[in-house]
Amino acid sequence: MKHFEKNIDIRTTGASDYVARLIAYIPDNSFIEGKNKIRPAVLIIPGGGYEHTSQRESEPIAMKFISEGLCAFVLHYSVAPARFPQALCEAFSAINYIREHAEEWHIDPNKITVCGFSAGGHLSACVGAFWNKPWVSDYLQIDRKKIKPNLLVLSYPVITSGEFAHQGSVNNLLGDNMTEENLELISLEKQVSKDVPPTFIWHTYEDGSVPVKNTMLFANALLENDIPLEMHIYRRGRHGLSLGNFMVEEHMSFGEKHMSSDWIDKAIRFIFEEEIIE
Repeated sequence: MKHFEKNIDIRTTGASDYVARLIAYIPDNSFIEGKNKIRPAVLIIPGGGYEHTSQRESEPIAMKFISEGLCAFVLHYSVAPARFPQALCEAFSAINYIREHAEEWHIDPNKITVCGFSAGGHLSACVGAFWNKPWVSDYLQIDRKKIKPNLLVLSYPVITSGEFAHQGSVNNLLGDNMTEENLELISLEKQVSKDVPPTFIWHTYEDGSVPVKNTMLFANALLENDIPLEMHIYRRGRHGLSLGNFMVEEHMSFGEKHMSSDWIDKAIRFIFEEEIIE
């Protein structure tokens, strides 16, 4: 397996000396009879309330994806005091970088999934909502087709800046730029169009940090726009479950799993089986 890091240096608004890092995990085709096997890729965007990026939603997730035949990338993006749209531009640049190297790494350039957790789920949903906006391509000077996500996988995502907002994420994302216009812009249930890609989304009913209504708001907006959707709401479980097993849960013993731990197997099936319409 190839394993390497790339710095993504983009500056937009907000003071920050952080340079985003893209960590790549590329499975080796040498053990496969057909050495040119083409794989889907997944860009993993950890959570952390736009204050940090969670390690438990980074490499453990990547390891599971590559064990099932995907190429995996983890983006450690800029957080506060960096402000919107800094992290979003980094995510788009990461997608462009993956697509530019698709042939080299045996990646299907038309099967790039963005998989985000909590605030990283908000960032992933931003990618899905804004990839075709002129202000994005004008700023990055990249053809919008090169930054288009083909699928979204959202885990207990922050979605809204309204009644059910995770206020810490909103504060860290906007800071002093918290205008009515920007609050509307980052309330993603209001930004869904027919150009948002097919989406897999899951949450827990008991989530006390990011209310499950965030997921419901986004799902309803997807349905209103005829976007293919797979959604799972688990009855039990706190926020930030990640894989929901002993790999990421200190109190769990080998082999123990939370009821939500099957989400990633369902998501992998979704990635492989969802038909991509060009």
